[in-house]
Amino acid sequence: MNARGGAGEEVAGRIVRWQRAHGRNHLPWQGTRDPYRVWLSEIMLQQTQVATVLPYYARFLERFPTVQALAAAPLDEVLGLWSGLGYYSRARNLHRCAQQVVAQHGGQFPRSAAQLQQLPGIGRSTAGAIAAFCFAERVPILDANVRRVLTRVLGFREDLAAAAAERALWERAEALLPHGELEQAMPRYTQGLMDLGASICTPRRPQCLLCPLQEVCEARREGDPERYPVRTRRVARKSMQWWLLLCMDGAGRVWLERRPAPGIWAGLYCPPVFDSRASLLAALGPQALAARELAAVSHGLTHRDLLLHPVLVATEELPARDATAVPDTPGGWFGPQEWAALGLPAPVRTLLNSLEPGSSTAA
Repeated sequence: MNARGGAGEEVAGRIVRWQRAHGRNHLPWQGTRDPYRVWLSEIMLQQTQVATVLPYYARFLERFPTVQALAAAPLDEVLGLWSGLGYYSRARNLHRCAQQVVAQHGGQFPRSAAQLQQLPGIGRSTAGAIAAFCFAERVPILDANVRRVLTRVLGFREDLAAAAAERALWERAEALLPHGELEQAMPRYTQGLMDLGASICTPRRPQCLLCPLQEVCEARREGDPERYPVRTRRVARKSMQWWLLLCMDGAGRVWLERRPAPGIWAGLYCPPVFDSRASLLAALGPQALAARELAAVSHGLTHRDLLLHPVLVATEELPARDATAVPDTPGGWFGPQEWAALGLPAPVRTLLNSLEPGSSTAA
């Protein structure tokens, strides 16, 4: 389909009309042009379902109602509130971005996608979404849902694993944008693309008969919409195993230390990590006889499957470790009343909450 001229306008018009009548219009970050709230929602929604984001969004706004409040908060508090949402680099960039908006922009978000994209953690698509929703700027977005909708509508057969194909799709996406009444059209068009990808133009079994673009969709005409988008290169998943040393003192406190950056769970608190059972037991020395191995926990990361092996031991002192294996990061003894405020990876939080005072004694 030629996206220029009348065809492009037809696509935009169909999406705007459909979104007004059938799209999502009830979400808490809709109905506002406050860039702080829109930005917060866009960062949280990256690779995360709306239902998961909703309670986190509410808690963040309650604690940090303005970008100034977020910028002034300690990173540990931000990570603590983010704990369980995953992809923790988003939280670190969120904090850095808030500080930069306050320090360099007087607490006001820039009003163009080009300027927004210069801030930490804001890529081209996120910048486009903020600019379209808040400032009605005529700029495209290409998140995963929108990429799927547009490649199907356009019959875009180029391999998106290639940078040149990605650039070409951005150009086609820009050509489809509305031209008139942008104050209303751009927010609705942008939201409409997101809504179509989330509810109608799904990865599997798209509901083409309900789609407002069915009459102009190349993929539907071809009869095989699931072939789009085309991406040949896939990132292979890797499996890793970690042994976690849970040292619990007589007061029920557990030793936790901040994970180094860069790396998995960078900046979050975690029990000491060992790459093998043997290295953990060697570090324990004579205390290994009193250690108790708990049930292993599986946890999926972006491109890894992580198998955690917790080992619990009662001790008032940390076992000696090779200095080269000890992260040069803060650590301390933390009790159950303190865990809630710490930035903890979701499986570590679940593991700690399952412990009971005295559970470190040998069975």
